[in-house]
Amino acid sequence: MATIPITKRGAEKLKTELHRLKTVDRPAVIAAIAEARAQGDLSENAEYEAAKDRQGFIEGRIQEIEGKLSAAQIIDPSAVDAAGRVVFGATVELEDEDSGDTVTYQIVGEDEADLKQGLINISSPIARALIGKEEGDTAEVQAPGGVRRYEIVGVSYV
Repeated sequence: MATIPITKRGAEKLKTELHRLKTVDRPAVIAAIAEARAQGDLSENAEYEAAKDRQGFIEGRIQEIEGKLSAAQIIDPSAVDAAGRVVFGATVELEDEDSGDTVTYQIVGEDEADLKQGLINISSPIARALIGKEEGDTAEVQAPGGVRRYEIVGVSYV
């Protein structure tokens, strides 16, 4: 399995979710199954079926997170020295050449991406267009509405 890049913050978020699933959600669903079993006939017990489905989801999510963490390459953006180049974990300030609007994005892993918070996936078209560029360069991004051009105003590693 190939390594998956993830920021330190993203790894902590996954570890927190894994801890919650193992210490809170898993025991709660086990108790719900036991309670549903105590009610008798399991063949017509909807609560039992719902609890079993929830248990399957929780166990699957635990395995998924453990797999991602075992294959993760944790990168601390503040420790990156890329000499001003856009790399994984970099925070990039862009100016749209057409509208003049400025936006700031941090390039992160798949599990951390949240456009509303300015976190974009490393495999997104805009991130791929930015990787390797420097401050002052122009990046062309193929968007649904056509090609968009962005000037890189600033690159930081926070």
